[in-house]
Amino acid sequence: MKINITCDDKYEAQKLARLIFIKDGKETYITGILNIVKNELVVSLKDKSAHSILLKDEESVESFADFIQSVMDKEHTLISTEIIENIVEIVKE
Repeated sequence: MKINITCDDKYEAQKLARLIFIKDGKETYITGILNIVKNELVVSLKDKSAHSILLKDEESVESFADFIQSVMDKEHTLISTEIIENIVEIVKE
């Protein structure tokens, strides 16, 4: 399955791609979604830190949350992420 997530800008896209995917282990650093406020997504990471990511709109936040939930539940694994300007393409199996 593949999804394209539109971020607020290129910096936010780079941050999202780096926070969610560990290439060698095909896993994610994200352990949970702490909060959603409009187009802002606050996630917790394996190191217990929290990070805010600004997406384009509320629909993008909902799409990402739905898509990544099965990865956090270990039902799916991430295969790749690719950054195209302010869009992050995420693929899971």
